[in-house]
Formats: sequence, structure tokens, C-alpha cells
Amino acid sequence: MANSIRSHPNWSRLVDLVRELAFIDGGSDDAFTLASGRQSRWFFDTKPVMMHPEASHLIGEMLNIRMDELGADFVGGLELGAVPLTAIAITMSPKESPRRGFMVRKEPKGRGGRKTNNPPGIEGASLSGGGTIVIVEDVTTTGGSAIKAVQRIHNDTECNVIGVISIVDREEGASEAFAAAGINFESLMTRSDVAEF
Repeated sequence: MANSIRSHPNWSRLVDLVRELAFIDGGSDDAFTLASGRQSRWFFDTKPVMMHPEASHLIGEMLNIRMDELGADFVGGLELGAVPLTAIAITMSPKESPRRGFMVRKEPKGRGGRKTNNPPGIEGASLSGGGTIVIVEDVTTTGGSAIKAVQRIHNDTECNVIGVISIVDREEGASEAFAAAGINFESLMTRSDVAEF
């Protein structure tokens, strides 16, 4: 995680909101089955966080700080978790910002952007002119979903993914998977920041 986010004056407030709205400690190692198929003691449902006015405002502010520092032209990611997160990031951008949002469907619907010239399954802003991209994700466990989105962008567009930013890194292998794939990864917070042992 970048120091600029951890030192943000409202970072601890966002951690508190995630703890309050999204986090469940099941008390045993196999309490929950995650989307990745793994079993875990901890569960994060960040949809209530992204739909909360104060939390979404803080997320958008922090994402924009990092995207500005990274020089991102676009922000987006794989449906479903990245869609509200992209909307939050774009809404919290200054009105004059050139940054635009997009989404990557898990399975293309067989049509591209008729007006944007995007390949099938990549929707929103036109990526046809190339540019730098930050992929966003709500919760990261293994990194598989975001890596899939990065691969689609690199294979199907002229854009370059310069990083992946997640709200919460569950600390269950994603950092290692992104490093192995040569992808810059960071999160606004980690499971250790939220969980009280």
C-alpha cells in the first residue's frame, strides 16, 4: 500500500467503516467458502461499503490520489465488484479530469462498443486510442479475477495496465501472484488492518 493512502487523515475512518459494514470473523478457519473456492475464517462483503455515502466518498478520494500519482488515463475492472468501484472513482474525479471508466465482462456478449470501438466484453469509455489503466477490485484473495482483467486488456487493446488497486487485500496470496505476473498491486487496506485478533 502506498504511504500516501495510509497517511491520509481519514484512512483509519475508512478502516473502521469497512470493519463495521463489511467484515465478519467466523471464528474458525473454514467458516466461509469464498468466491475463489477457498475456505476462510474471515469474510468481507464490501458492497455495503461501496453503497455507503461516507465510505464511498473516502474510497473515491483515496483511489484518485493513487491514480493521479500513477498517471492513470482509465480506471475499470472485471464485473461485478469493479463496476460500482469504477463509478465511485469517476464520480470523485474532478469534473475536468480526462480519466474515464470502463468495465470488463467476465464473458463477452458477442458485441463490442459500437460507438467506442472497444472489443467485445469491454464496455464504457473508448480504449481504442490506448493509454494507461488502473484495474480496481473490491476484495482481493488470490488475484485471479484482476489478473484475468489485466490479461484481457493487454490482449485485446493497445492499453497498458500500470497497476491494480483493491479496497481490501485478504493477504492470502494475491501479492505473490501479482508479483509473479509482473503486475503492480496495492490495496487501500489489508485484512490485518481490519481484523482484530
